[in-house]
Amino acid sequence: MTSATILRVAIDAPVMQLFDYLAPARGEVQPGQRVLVPFRQARRIGVVLALADRSGVAPGKLRRTLAVLDPEPLLDAHLLELLGWAAGYYQHPPGEVFAAALPRLLRHGRESATGAVVWQATPAGRAALLAGEAARAPAQARCLAALVDAGRPLDAGALAVLAPRWPVAMRALERRGWAERSRHDEWNAVGGSPDEPPTLTGPQAQAVAALTDGDGYRACLLQGVTGSGKTEVYLRGIARELAAGRQSLVLVPEIGLTPQLVARFRRRFPAAGIALLHSGLTDVQRLESWVRARDGRADIVIGTRSAVFVPLPRPGLIVVDEEHDGSLKQQEGFRYSARDLAVWRARQLAIPVVLGSATPSLESLANVDAGRYRRLLLPERAGSARRPAIHLVDLRRHVAQDGLAPPLVDAIGRHLAAGGQVLIYLNRRGYAPTLLCPACGECLECRRCDARLVLHRREARVTCHHCGATRAAPEHCPACGGALVAVGQGTERLEAALDELFPDVARVRIDRDTTRARGELERLLATVASGEARILLGTQMLTKGHDFPLVTLVGIIDADQGLFGTDFRASEKLAQTFVQVCGRAGRGERPGEVYLQTHFPDHPLLQLLVREGYERFAEAALAERRAAGWPPYSYLALLRAEAATREPALAFLTRAREAGEALGAHGVRLLGPAPAPMARRAGHHRAQLLVETSTRPRLQRFLADWRARLDALPEAGRTRWSLDVDPAELF
Repeated sequence: MTSATILRVAIDAPVMQLFDYLAPARGEVQPGQRVLVPFRQARRIGVVLALADRSGVAPGKLRRTLAVLDPEPLLDAHLLELLGWAAGYYQHPPGEVFAAALPRLLRHGRESATGAVVWQATPAGRAALLAGEAARAPAQARCLAALVDAGRPLDAGALAVLAPRWPVAMRALERRGWAERSRHDEWNAVGGSPDEPPTLTGPQAQAVAALTDGDGYRACLLQGVTGSGKTEVYLRGIARELAAGRQSLVLVPEIGLTPQLVARFRRRFPAAGIALLHSGLTDVQRLESWVRARDGRADIVIGTRSAVFVPLPRPGLIVVDEEHDGSLKQQEGFRYSARDLAVWRARQLAIPVVLGSATPSLESLANVDAGRYRRLLLPERAGSARRPAIHLVDLRRHVAQDGLAPPLVDAIGRHLAAGGQVLIYLNRRGYAPTLLCPACGECLECRRCDARLVLHRREARVTCHHCGATRAAPEHCPACGGALVAVGQGTERLEAALDELFPDVARVRIDRDTTRARGELERLLATVASGEARILLGTQMLTKGHDFPLVTLVGIIDADQGLFGTDFRASEKLAQTFVQVCGRAGRGERPGEVYLQTHFPDHPLLQLLVREGYERFAEAALAERRAAGWPPYSYLALLRAEAATREPALAFLTRAREAGEALGAHGVRLLGPAPAPMARRAGHHRAQLLVETSTRPRLQRFLADWRARLDALPEAGRTRWSLDVDPAELF
């Protein structure tokens, strides 16, 4: 069709295509703008990706765009390219990909202007007031006089005091050209004098020089032991970009890392505009931050994984902190890796990217070996801090009471008496992971998942941590009527035990149960930073990247989690967690200790980590991966399916395998189908099929052809299925 311009529009719908619409009768449309379009029997908001002169849709069936929602593109050409590439690489519907890049309010049609609406008098209004032209309308006269007398914009609250019907008066003043409205940006820099930067260590100075020497793209892996000062290297790199008038994007894996990080950034850069983007904000706050970044008013953007899509009109540097962390990979819907997209985006924008971690992912270390990344090493802790001494507590010899063995209890008392803080780590919330009947051996299980119910004693409820199902905790076994016993430890049980052992010591527990309320995490972390809380108890939320200089003892309650995992990444994740948790001890001037409780003190992995550290573990793990042909020396995609019963999911995957084999793709292996490790979750039966090949281009070619065939399978409509490229977990 050539008689009118065609808009190629991405609409948030689970289909692998764009939709063609006629351009509106009036006005210019550009790629990156949102439009309101008719879609089936409703109206939907989409993003224009391209303009065309022709369409594959018959002219009579093309529908016209109803409205253009933005005066200018929200997404620039670079972001359009990034999102288009991501949709293809991750084999995900483009409309859902573009929706993921926008704040929720923009997806629902909210205008992109943010800030409080304010009014101010125009020169014509000042002249009219002097001439007495507004005297015949008292409300208008009062409002106009207030604007002129104030000499600054006034908001709705100030105007409401002047006249009950002030909105009518202000609209009249605007029509007459005597007042104008705008939006006031309430996000201001804090001001004041910046913190004095510390003197760099030799390795820090070398890392900063490598990061800031020259312009253009380069990917650096900043590998530094915990407490070595990686954040200081980030700050020096950001300072260079600020001086050059460029923006920096800092990605962190958890919102728990942002309060401490933001406070440090504000102290160092009090004159800079800092915007936050994470799930702990309201929709309005997220929109305001996003718009400030897009307009260039935010010099530094700090956010979790979705912030990788934030617009940056003057980009300078991208930082990915804790780059190894699995939270940087989205596990539902659009399953992207924020770390990998950050590297792709840095190359696209021709700017540097730095990936920081004390325990780099094996993928990043392989990229160093291949020459794609440059490794910057920080081998020692900054200042006078030393690495902690590590003690293995053999639980075969020392019986633990409520999860705490006598050597650890003695160490806690000793460190508390010396004025130190103590951190106790257990990555299992609740009171106990199961309720057991000793009489018949029955365990209380979830009715919808292949999982046991967790006892939360304070609420007197049992809850499934996979589907969220919850009910009152029973007193007797539903099978035989016998008494139920709580087996195992969670953070709630440890909390009770610590309160009994150390009743006069202030304590905080930080896990998902205690930090649900908005602002509660920040409050708890503040009590830790102030030294008010002497015992810190929590899950991984408490250990990732936090700097607690007063902590001198770390106790790891159950080091055996992950020693015998079925996922090929289980040992890597255990090693990373072990090193990260140990790294919380002794970061200040006082020496630190780590007590690690285990039933397997002679396990080769634990011995390797304790004696030789993460570096040696990574070398051995990479050699094993290379020999076995697992990532990072091969490339995977996981096709998951679930249905109300087992048969439809397996039938779909069986047909999917047949469709893949029919492609005759050389060098592509299809493994399965097989039930998922947790075969039933939230009432659905789950199964999976793994695709493996030796090169990324070969995998991409296969997936592009296979994806189209999957959509056409008759069984596809009877199951819920997803394709995960570069899966982080094979569950």
